[in-house]
Amino acid sequence: QVQLVESGGGSVQAGGSLRLSCAASGRTSSSYYMGWFRQAPRKEREFVALISLYGGRTSYADSVKGRFTISRDSAKNTAYLEMNSLKAEDTAVYYCAAKRGALGSVRETEYDYWGQGTQVTVSS
Repeated sequence: QVQLVESGGGSVQAGGSLRLSCAASGRTSSSYYMGWFRQAPRKEREFVALISLYGGRTSYADSVKGRFTISRDSAKNTAYLEMNSLKAEDTAVYYCAAKRGALGSVRETEYDYWGQGTQVTVSS
């Protein structure tokens, strides 16, 4: 079992920045891809970004490419999502997730563990 706890959400004006953290505990010795997803009001949850075990591979949704950066510190069992140039449409609950295995995925159904989510609100 892996437990994930997100932090760092909040309210910010458009153009601002936030940094989300996702702290993992439990069986963190296993290999996990880490992903960030988000769910806006009245919308389905969508993929934001993913990162491989040692950070060698990352992937982003087109909507955040060039503005968001995913990273991880394996020694601290923590993943991060640096969000810059935030827009009102980035407003959502952001979730981190962990996926066992050697392949990443943009599909939320393929992730094994989820955090409780953290709210990000961007005002225009």
